[in-house]
Amino acid sequence: MSDFLTETVISTNDIYKGRVIHLSVKEIRLPDGSIGRREIIEHPGAVCIVPVTDAGEVLMVRQFRLASGVNLLEVPAGTLEPDEEPAVCALRELEEETGWTAAKLTPLYEAFLAPGYSTELMYAYMATSLSKPLVAATGDADEFIGIETIPIPDLEKMVLSGQIRDCKSISAIMLALHALRV
Repeated sequence: MSDFLTETVISTNDIYKGRVIHLSVKEIRLPDGSIGRREIIEHPGAVCIVPVTDAGEVLMVRQFRLASGVNLLEVPAGTLEPDEEPAVCALRELEEETGWTAAKLTPLYEAFLAPGYSTELMYAYMATSLSKPLVAATGDADEFIGIETIPIPDLEKMVLSGQIRDCKSISAIMLALHALRV
């Protein structure tokens, strides 16, 4: 019974439409009848994958992220293509970023990354029954990444010590560790 909290869009002013995001400012009617504004980033959604090898390691990528200004250790991830199913995207991104393929995907979560200003919904999976790459990972033309293998017992310590600072990776890793312990 949270309908009394709903905000209603009165008008939309499109500010920017890019390759990945669309920024708009929306004039809204607040629950008390007053008028407000919301800046919204529309995003097609994304996936992230915790690829677990038969050797008990997780494949991760290290990539410089301009917005943060640092190299981050992350699980493989990527943006959904139009009308693409999240599981299909996960398998595609796993192969593009690591060169590996997976025979099994286990859903971990669906979550909004920053619901205060973004529509991005992240789908997280654990990938198992991996096959070693026949060819090197291709990645996107503007994507420069390094692949690192992290032993499963080291992951929680790396999250808790701040060595892994990417929120989607932290969430997916912790849920994958839980699933592996069950």
